[in-house]
Amino acid sequence: MTTLTATRARTLLRSMRGKRVLVLGDVMLDEFLWGRVRRISPEAPVPVVEIERESFHVGGAGNVARNVRSLQGAAVLAGVVGADAAAARLRSELRLAGVEDALVEAPGGRPTTLKTRILASHQQICRADREDVEDIAPALESSLLARARTAIRNSDAVIVSDYQKGVVTRTVMRAVLTAARARRVPVLVDPKVRHFSFYRGATLVTPNQNEAEQATGLRLRSEGDVRAAGDRILKILGCKAALITRGEHGMSLFETGRRPAHIAAAAREVYDVTGAGDTVIATLALGLAAGARLVEAATLANAAAGIVVGKLGTATASAEEILAAAFPA
Repeated sequence: MTTLTATRARTLLRSMRGKRVLVLGDVMLDEFLWGRVRRISPEAPVPVVEIERESFHVGGAGNVARNVRSLQGAAVLAGVVGADAAAARLRSELRLAGVEDALVEAPGGRPTTLKTRILASHQQICRADREDVEDIAPALESSLLARARTAIRNSDAVIVSDYQKGVVTRTVMRAVLTAARARRVPVLVDPKVRHFSFYRGATLVTPNQNEAEQATGLRLRSEGDVRAAGDRILKILGCKAALITRGEHGMSLFETGRRPAHIAAAAREVYDVTGAGDTVIATLALGLAAGARLVEAATLANAAAGIVVGKLGTATASAEEILAAAFPA
């Protein structure tokens, strides 16, 4: 594997600026309630958290879009929200982040996916989810696809962020792939195993090690096992490439017709892995849009992931942070 030099990294990161990426998938709002614990409840053996403040972040596909913006790309977010306070807050956060809103409001009481985390002394005490994970109805698929097709016309890359919350259906995936293929726009997918067959024909998929094991039926105990899994994913999906993310073991990139490439983990201290996959796929998409080879884009994505796992919550990485951490002058 050719080493990515600091000069080449700077060139690619500059070229990412202004590249337009459509992010389609499951959008959610992350709510954080911050407090402290000074006693145990008399009602049950659980801590009583005295809430001192709250914060909100766009999660799921929305966090992918935030990562695109953090690297100075232009992000369009297509997904489904409810007619509720969480949707209003989510749209407000998108405006603040500079993300173009292509969200569709669901009729009939379907809620915006909301994840509420309660933290004390920087430790998560519990999480409460409000969501509807049934597949969206055909009428909602049509509305979503109308917005997606419009966005694809002016996009340099498409990311499908599948959190298995009902938005990425077989119909939606097939239509997105068809529209992108017609305009020669790469489609990158952050997958879920249950939907694996939906992604056939995508440019790149980014399963983590557990997802790769489930999708291929292989236990990844050695580098040979990882190579076998990567090759099997390429055959199953007929895609150009697969990037298996392996936590502290780094990433393994498989491209049709090329030798596999392994990229060592970049993290120095892991604090929170939340959203690291969002950072990886956002960086990959912008890298490809900027003209990077896949291995170059994966190297930048690996560096970006090493930054965000050192932060608390759904975080992003900037070009300056990537250069300072992985490509110092």
